Amino acid sequence: MPLTDENAPVVAQIVDGAVTLGGRPILRGIDLTVRQGEFVTLLGGNGSGKSTLVRTLMGLVPTTRGEVRLFGSPLTRFKDWKRVGFVPQRASATSGVPASVWEVVASGRLSRRGLLRPLRGKDKDAIADAIAAVGLSERVGDGCSTLSGGQQQRALIARALAGEPDLFVLDEPTAGVDHASQQAFAETLAELVRRGVTTVLVAHELGPVAPLIDRTVVMRDGRIAYDGPPLASFQDIEGWTDRGHHHPGLTEAAVDHAPNVGSPFDATTDGRQQG
Repeated sequence: MPLTDENAPVVAQIVDGAVTLGGRPILRGIDLTVRQGEFVTLLGGNGSGKSTLVRTLMGLVPTTRGEVRLFGSPLTRFKDWKRVGFVPQRASATSGVPASVWEVVASGRLSRRGLLRPLRGKDKDAIADAIAAVGLSERVGDGCSTLSGGQQQRALIARALAGEPDLFVLDEPTAGVDHASQQAFAETLAELVRRGVTTVLVAHELGPVAPLIDRTVVMRDGRIAYDGPPLASFQDIEGWTDRGHHHPGLTEAAVDHAPNVGSPFDATTDGRQQG
């Protein structure tokens, strides 16, 4: 796909962003602009900073320098969160609370309808459409605890989709899931592309999603090492020294120095660091 028109409205932006956690620099000198309708993938090895970057974009990690903006507003003043859908890394659809697929996905409408307001027809339609989009219509009444890991991740994607976001941010949503779930995920994202939803996807490998990508950003040791036409994997950067935005001085030997960061949206169950 061609890169998005540079005249398209800016949806998300980080200018000279830096993040320090526990006295250690995690992100440094980040300049990233995502425009309306773009499908941007963030690639990089473990500890490269790609997950921290999107969590910073979502306001879950504070910057020590620079500015973050969503839909033209500084993050500190941004209130219109119903326009943003976020699927965190290695989250669980159950979170220890018994809930059906429908109940989990329906919670994604709260930002649109409010906590105490009853579901309207368009809310129910959005919930049903989101469940269908991830291929879980036959499991709609089943408890999420009975689903496979890949199916639980699809339920979380449906929860974000139910809010009908203008910006969809996903942090390694297919890590460790089966091929069928990866294929269903790719088909869901293809529909979002057709709708013009701006998408930022953090990934280790692209698989069936690769044909949808407009632009690749490669993270390495807390910096953007490449920003340009799509790449199949972050290792491919070595063959692109003359295209895109490339920093040849950054090496593959980046140390995984990013500490685990918690948030109300995200809980890891294995204690592993997030990249």
